[in-house]
Amino acid sequence: MRQVARDDLRIAPERLRWSCPEEWLPFRSTREVEPVPDVVGQEDALEALRFGLEMRGAGQNIYVRGLTGTGRMTSLRKLMEQIAPSCNLVPDRCYVHNFSEPDRPRLLTLPRGTGQAFRRRIDRLIEFIVRDLAPGIESDELRARQARLEEQARAHLERLGQPFEQELAAAGLALVTVRVGPAMRPAILPLVDGKPVPVERFQQLRAEGRIPPERARAILERIEEFEKRLEKLGEDVARVQEEHRTAVRALYENTARSLVEREIQAIRADFPQPGVGTFLEELLEDLIRNRLPDLKEDTEFVRLYRVNVILGHEPGEGCPIVIENVPTVQNLIGDIERQPLPGGLVHSDHTMVRAGSLLRADGGFLVLEALDVLREPGAWKALVRALRTGSLEITPADFFPATVRPALKPEPIPIDPKVILIGDPGLFELLDRHDPDFPHLFKVLADFESTIPRDAQGASHYAGVLAKIEREEGLRPFSRGAVRALVEHGARIAGIAGRLTARFGRLADLAREASFLAVKAGREEVAAQDVHEAIRRSRRRADLPSRQFRRFLAEGKLRLQVQGRAVGQINGLAVSYAGPLTYGFPTRITATIGAGTAGAIDIEREAQLSGAIHTKGFYILGGLLRTLLRGEHPLAFSASVAFEQSYGGIDGDSASGAEVCCLLSALTEVPLRQDLAMTGAVDQLGNILAVGAVTEKIEGFYDACYELGLTGSQGVIIPRANAGDLTLRHDVARACAEGLFHVYAVETIHEALELLTGCAAGQRGDDGRYPPDTLLGRAEERAFRYYRMAAGG
Repeated sequence: MRQVARDDLRIAPERLRWSCPEEWLPFRSTREVEPVPDVVGQEDALEALRFGLEMRGAGQNIYVRGLTGTGRMTSLRKLMEQIAPSCNLVPDRCYVHNFSEPDRPRLLTLPRGTGQAFRRRIDRLIEFIVRDLAPGIESDELRARQARLEEQARAHLERLGQPFEQELAAAGLALVTVRVGPAMRPAILPLVDGKPVPVERFQQLRAEGRIPPERARAILERIEEFEKRLEKLGEDVARVQEEHRTAVRALYENTARSLVEREIQAIRADFPQPGVGTFLEELLEDLIRNRLPDLKEDTEFVRLYRVNVILGHEPGEGCPIVIENVPTVQNLIGDIERQPLPGGLVHSDHTMVRAGSLLRADGGFLVLEALDVLREPGAWKALVRALRTGSLEITPADFFPATVRPALKPEPIPIDPKVILIGDPGLFELLDRHDPDFPHLFKVLADFESTIPRDAQGASHYAGVLAKIEREEGLRPFSRGAVRALVEHGARIAGIAGRLTARFGRLADLAREASFLAVKAGREEVAAQDVHEAIRRSRRRADLPSRQFRRFLAEGKLRLQVQGRAVGQINGLAVSYAGPLTYGFPTRITATIGAGTAGAIDIEREAQLSGAIHTKGFYILGGLLRTLLRGEHPLAFSASVAFEQSYGGIDGDSASGAEVCCLLSALTEVPLRQDLAMTGAVDQLGNILAVGAVTEKIEGFYDACYELGLTGSQGVIIPRANAGDLTLRHDVARACAEGLFHVYAVETIHEALELLTGCAAGQRGDDGRYPPDTLLGRAEERAFRYYRMAAGG
């Protein structure tokens, strides 16, 4: 086949690592740099935040979308301090006992800042009831009036009983009290020799003849008549006694009512709000009707009269800004405390109701981490329900058994907080797709960019951020070289041409470690070497899997060929993650092919180790084969592709370009260079598409080649679209400059094939066929041969 050399695809060494121009940093150290007062490079996000904070309306809650470390929480704090957003100054909320429905505490709404004053007034009323009311209704005057009532009752009873007793005496009878079982009752007995005798004794005397029968009969008839009159007299006496008791009770109740009413009237005058008067009237009636007899012995009942200020405000208190770091259901909605009782039961009342952050933020702002809310059982559901209904219902936690759960159901509280959710793009898509309420409740989206432009202003932002960290945390000043090293590392983290990372939290950690190293070395300023060492140390702490991979290579436990050529075998590139760090490593891909009708088989998919994106990439690979080998017959071969010595899941499509080259090598039996590794996705037309983590993948293959021995011909093939994204490590860039390692950029699968095989890939001629001395020409010829074999010809 016709040979070709594609040195024109090699990327020049100076393009493999971006260097920050020194003129972008016109200072000697960060001592000369003004710290940035705000978050940098996020103008659009800050404008959206400002709109969301100032806009009031249904569903105008905010989702702050961006990766961690981009300054989302810092921006919120700063922006709120700057614009001091206005809000609805909501009233105070109190719970009081509901005397008609004890299990449904009543909500009182009071003017802002008066809730605690109302509670103190009720506390003074309770103090008056406990301390002063009992002595007030036991005065000498009241006792004298009670004595007069008792004297009047006795006189009335005498007037009722005296004529009856006189008639009894005239009839030879007497009214006495006798015991009947355990009780005493009045009885009319006959007189014998001036003394009352029981009826049984009277009958015995009559039988003995001591009382004539006629006289005895007459006496017994009179007793029967008087007993009927006695029953009527008893009713009159009971009526008089009841009237006396009622009069005495009314005396004390009226006295107590007048004493307490005087105290209540002053409270009612100062707090004329709806509901307060009803509560005070019910309190007074409960006290007068139910509590006066026990006033001296037990005053525990006054707990029912206390006021629970569940939301109070200090005078002049402004807009509430609540940051909830532990958004459990109880912390968001509120809770009802429980007091254990014998038998495993619990008791709760209105004083045990506690407010959550939604109520504390009412009228203001509640800041939540979206992931934290979703991790707490029931928290997201409770949050959405409260925002959708505009009403807060404080209920006991569902995880308590019904037998020990408080039966209280406090009256709902109308609320209107503005909730600010902070989360990453993946969470936003998840909520937007699966929760129908989410787009209606969170209408304002503030997007924080993960990168900023790579220009002089971007470098200036980095210097300002470092100056701020230096001053706030007492770090060593950063020299221009140190700032330059961090800017270049920011370009490496961004991994996109012309961009710097906006994840300043990650850079701040490196800056702190670099300052620590400078202090240990006795330097007054942080130097570039301190930054480089901090980067190396941070990677070293998390690269144990990468070191193990290289050790296994050296020991021969992992089979990898980085020299020579092989048919149906290619070095692909993959990545692994350790926290925020990314590591690349080579993976051996093999392909076999033979006559058949199964088509291309993805062994990873068949073994259920393939992710959805990798599976899609493999189907695209099949479409590309039909494009490249377009003929007058169907493809009639069976091929299999596998990632060798890979025992975990595989996802992503960045190896699809390498898989195509491997399949075509197996089909044509043209060997591929093993000193080259390839990364890049492919479409059905043969274009090589951009992929992620290209810098790390190149470094992963370089490390493997370095471990097994550099030959000077080794290198990596990447998509041309990624050529501007590279910021290689210094040692890798130096090896490329010395000709020990190479990086190639390709735009089509044809260019990749020519690099890997050294053979012309071939282009279709006017007759629609590839030249026979090209790789694709041979591929078509082999495909036709397999077709004939499958057809039996």
